[in-house]
Amino acid sequence: MHFKLFTIIAACFSLKAAPADFPPNLVADGIPSIPAEVRGNAARYLDFRTAAFQSWHPQKRSLLITTRFGEVAQIHEVAVPGAARRQLTFLPEPVSAASWQPKSGRFIVFSQDAGGGEFFQLYRFDPEDGRVTLMTDGKSRNTGARWSTSGRTLAYSSTRRTGKDTDIYIMDPAQPGKDRLLLELTGGGWSVADWSEDDEQLAVLEYISINESHIWLVDVKTGAKKRITPQSSEKISYSGALFSRDGKRLYTASDSQSEFSRLGTINLQNGTFTPLIRHLNWDVSSFDLNPDGKTIAFVTNEDGVSVLRIADAKSGRIRFTPKLSKGVIGGLEWHENGRDLAFTFASARSAGDAYSFNVKTRELSRWTESETSGLNAQNFAEPELVKMKSFDGVQISAFVYRPDARKFSGKRPVLLLIHGGPESQSRPGFMARYNYFINEMGIAMVVPNVRGSAGYGKTFLTLDNSVKREDSVKDIGTVLDWISKDSSLDSDRVVVIGGSYGGYMVLASMIHFGDRLRAGVDIVGISNFLTFLKNTQDYRRDLRRAEYGDERDPAVREVLEKISPSNSASKIQDPLFVVQGRNDPRVPVTEAEQIVKAVRENGREVWYLMAQDEGHGFAKKRNQDIQFLCTIMFLQKFAL
Repeated sequence: MHFKLFTIIAACFSLKAAPADFPPNLVADGIPSIPAEVRGNAARYLDFRTAAFQSWHPQKRSLLITTRFGEVAQIHEVAVPGAARRQLTFLPEPVSAASWQPKSGRFIVFSQDAGGGEFFQLYRFDPEDGRVTLMTDGKSRNTGARWSTSGRTLAYSSTRRTGKDTDIYIMDPAQPGKDRLLLELTGGGWSVADWSEDDEQLAVLEYISINESHIWLVDVKTGAKKRITPQSSEKISYSGALFSRDGKRLYTASDSQSEFSRLGTINLQNGTFTPLIRHLNWDVSSFDLNPDGKTIAFVTNEDGVSVLRIADAKSGRIRFTPKLSKGVIGGLEWHENGRDLAFTFASARSAGDAYSFNVKTRELSRWTESETSGLNAQNFAEPELVKMKSFDGVQISAFVYRPDARKFSGKRPVLLLIHGGPESQSRPGFMARYNYFINEMGIAMVVPNVRGSAGYGKTFLTLDNSVKREDSVKDIGTVLDWISKDSSLDSDRVVVIGGSYGGYMVLASMIHFGDRLRAGVDIVGISNFLTFLKNTQDYRRDLRRAEYGDERDPAVREVLEKISPSNSASKIQDPLFVVQGRNDPRVPVTEAEQIVKAVRENGREVWYLMAQDEGHGFAKKRNQDIQFLCTIMFLQKFAL
C-alpha cells in the first residue's frame, strides 16, 4: 500500500528546531542540547561491536560474518579462528544476510534495504572485482533467499506482483534478469524453507501466526503445490523444514500434540509428524542437518538460555552437548566438510561473536572477538532470573541486572525494559550500551517476560491475544509489586522503556500505573491499534490481525479502540520520550506523531526524536549514539 505517512509531520504538531549539535537528518523536538559531560562520560559505551555468522565458504574452512566498522554492518570474511576480519562490502546501508554460492563459492548473495524501509533487495557480490549487482526489481520486498542443493539456483519470496502477497520466485544469480515467478500465493506469510537433494522440489512454509503454520511441497518445474501437514481442528505450528537425504522425510520443529516445539520428522507420504526428541520440554529454536544426513544439531530455548545439542538424525540420541556459558545462540549451519558447525553466540559478558564446534575433535573455536569499547566485559552484570505469580495465578518471569552494591549504595532506581513482538522474549544476551545505565548510573534493570512471550509454551503465547491484550499490561503491575518488595530497589523511581509492541506496553503502563512510574521511553511503539492496523504495510496486516484481533469485527474493534493509548492520553501524566524512524513499515511514523500531539495537548512534557533515514529502530551508528545520549539525559532528569 502506498500511503503518504511522511508529509504530515508539520500538520500534526509544531516541531521545534533541533539543537545545533544534532545532525540534520534528526528531528529533535523538546530535547535539550547534549552536554559535553554526558558525551564524554558515555563515550566508552558508544563503540561496542558484534559479529554475526552468515555463511561457510563451501570449499575452504573460512566464514562470512556481518559486523560494523563504520556506520552500519557490512560483510566481512574471516579465514581462520581469530584471524583479522577482511571487509568485502562498503555500502551506506546495512547488510542483513549473506551467503556464499554452494559448491563453487563463485560469488556471494546478500540482502539489503534502504533507510530502514524493509523493502529488501537481493544483490550479488563478485569477489574477483568487488562488483555489486542488483538482482531483484529494486522496489518490492524480497526475502528468504534459499540456494538449491547444486548451487545453481535461488528461490525467494517477493511482494513484486501485488505488494501484499509473498509469491515464490526462482532465479539463477548468474543471470539475474531471467528470474521467473514459480508460484502465485495469497497472504504475506509464505517463505522457502529448503530444496530437495535433486533440486526438483521446494519445502515452503505458510505462516499464519506464531501458533499456526503449514508446510507445502512445490514442484520446481510446474509450480504445483501440495500441503503435507494435515488438516486439524487444533492450531499447530511448524518451524523450519529440511529434506532428509533420501527425500522421504522433512525435519521440522512442531508443537503438534505438545506445549512446546519439538524436533521431529514429517513422513512425506502421509504427513505424520514423529518427534525425534521427546524428553525436552522446551522449544527447539533452530536446527541444521549435517551434509551426511546422519547427524542433526539443534538449539533449545530453556528459560531464555540457549542449549546446543548434537544428535543422531535417525534415533534422536544425543551425541554432544557443547559447553557454553549462559547466553543466546543463532545462525546454526554445518560446513560441507560435515565436521564443523558454526553459529553466533552472545551472553551478558560477551558481545555477539562467531563460533564453531568440531564434532570430530570436540573443539569449540571462537572465530571473532568483538570489541567492547575498551571496557572489561567481566565487569558487566550477570542477570538473575526471578519468577512471580500474576493477578490470576499465571507464572511470569524477569531477568534482573543489579548495579554493583559496593559502588552504589542504597535502593537503586529501576529501568523496566519490556520486549516487543509481542511474540518475542527477553533473553540473557549482550546488553551493550545498556550496561552504562547499570555500571555508571547505578540503575537496576528489570527485564520481564509477560504473558504472550515466546519460549514458555503455546498456551502462554495465546494468553494476551485479541481482547485479552490488557492482561499482559496487568502483568506489569505484578512486576511493579515485585520491585516494591525487593529491598535493594527503589519502587519510587521506576522508568519504563520498550520498543515496537514494547512501546505500546510503555504507554499502557503509563496509563494504568502512572502513580508508580517516574517516566516512560516509547521506541517505535503502537499508540492506536486501529490506526496501526490501517497503516502498517499491506503484507503485514493479516499477520498482525492474527495476534491483535481483527478490527473489522465490531466487538474486537470496540476493545481495540478502548485499550489504544492515544484514546486515553489524558491519563499519561509522567514525562514521555518518543523515538521513531520515518520509514518504519511496521509501526508507521503516524503512531508516534499522534501520541506526541495528544500528550502535549494535555500540557505534559514530551521529548520526540525522529530519524529521517531510519525504520523500525535505528540501525545507523550516528543515530544510535544520539538516541542513547538523549536517553541518558532523560533518565538523569526524571529517574535520578
